[in-house]
Amino acid sequence: MAGESYLVTGLGNIGQEYENTRHNMGFMVLDAWAQASNTVFSTQRYGSLAELRIKGRTVYLLKPSTYMNLSGNAVRYYLQKLPVPNERSIVICDDINLPFGSIRMRKGGSDGGHNGLKNIAECLQTQDYARIRLGVGHDFNPSEQVDYVLGKLSAEELEEMKLISDKVIKGLQDWMFLGPDRAMNSLNVKKI
Repeated sequence: MAGESYLVTGLGNIGQEYENTRHNMGFMVLDAWAQASNTVFSTQRYGSLAELRIKGRTVYLLKPSTYMNLSGNAVRYYLQKLPVPNERSIVICDDINLPFGSIRMRKGGSDGGHNGLKNIAECLQTQDYARIRLGVGHDFNPSEQVDYVLGKLSAEELEEMKLISDKVIKGLQDWMFLGPDRAMNSLNVKKI
């Protein structure tokens, strides 16, 4: 419906040392969408916020400044402030359980061991919120997980990230205009 508002949260960590890391792929998708839409982020409480208007709808892009493990504080704050109902909120994050280039959208479910999603579920007191997981692969030993997700994407992966961002942005538009089921059909691919 025209006039509806949506909140799209990309997870990541603030600071130059985290730019272009696997853990910041949620931020990277939102940066690509803001750039393609000729809009900019402004620093707000709990994060950076950009606003888009698409066919009579308002889309808020949120990059929490609370660091990954406390992302729920920012999501809860903006769901209440804007206000946007939970069913028009979606979170984008990295996922070590999927190969790099794979995308999975779900309408709800478990955190899958992702601390950012876990904190969002705790703050919202529900796991019923949509999420898009971007595969980063799991080419590491168990003791190296933190270094891996905080590691920089290769030049080849950064190039592929442009295609991933385009695919996710298109899927988000499908989610808004055609509904979550159609968006899942277009987004849930094994590899770009």
